[in-house]
Amino acid sequence: MAPRATSRPVGTVTRGTTNPNRLRRMDRWIAATHGAELRRADAPVAVDLGYGAAPWTAVELLARLRTAAPRAQVVGVEIEPERVAAARPYEREGLTFRHGGFEIPVPGRPTLIRAANVLRQYDEEQVAAVWQRLCARLAPADGTSRGGLLVEGTCDEIGRRHVWVALGPEGPRTVTFATRLGSLERPSDLAERLPKALIHRNVPGEPVHAFLRDFDRAWAAAAPFASYGARQRWLRTVRDLTADWPVTDGPARWRQGEVTVDWAALAPRGH
Repeated sequence: MAPRATSRPVGTVTRGTTNPNRLRRMDRWIAATHGAELRRADAPVAVDLGYGAAPWTAVELLARLRTAAPRAQVVGVEIEPERVAAARPYEREGLTFRHGGFEIPVPGRPTLIRAANVLRQYDEEQVAAVWQRLCARLAPADGTSRGGLLVEGTCDEIGRRHVWVALGPEGPRTVTFATRLGSLERPSDLAERLPKALIHRNVPGEPVHAFLRDFDRAWAAAAPFASYGARQRWLRTVRDLTADWPVTDGPARWRQGEVTVDWAALAPRGH
């Protein structure tokens, strides 16, 4: 059943800035970690929420998801009608564009909602309600599935540094830090790309601040491995982090310049 129509989309217009290949790190992570859920779905639908002034990210999302789930369909959703009209010529089998916002104007329950660089302009106090609204639209969990996935985060203009939160129907699950290793001076450089729920919490006394502090210390201790390349230094750094932090992934993802941590370990105080 399609969601009930509303008089106007929920949300506010974003700046709309976008670039080809900007979300590659997030897309590849989704395909690797959520691909099985997409394959299990009878009609897997992924929503690219707030794709911006050009449709590149939705086009790329379809191509990347289909490497893991050939039946995946992508719907690009934008709150600005002119952006939807501009994207329509790019529609093809498996890819459509719709006018809308946080109400997610697609039939049924999506298996994936990706919202990159959307909540950056919102107040921190608004994030929980937006997360709750979007999670309520996800495919529910059942005996064989954890349900749909919401991936919400922020990256730089060309996708070198990216941090995102993954949420299921039950709420937030993990936080992933991803970077092009050759551009990284220290792990805390990723702090400027923390999602809205965390970026103002990078202060003493908050878990995310302690995590980035420990990340930098482990990076410094792994300096001797730099002679073997940035990847080897990152691998050693993350391996050392696992002694004190609940890292949920393993070397196969670390080699991609990623590390994923349980949300509960980084959640803001009082949440």
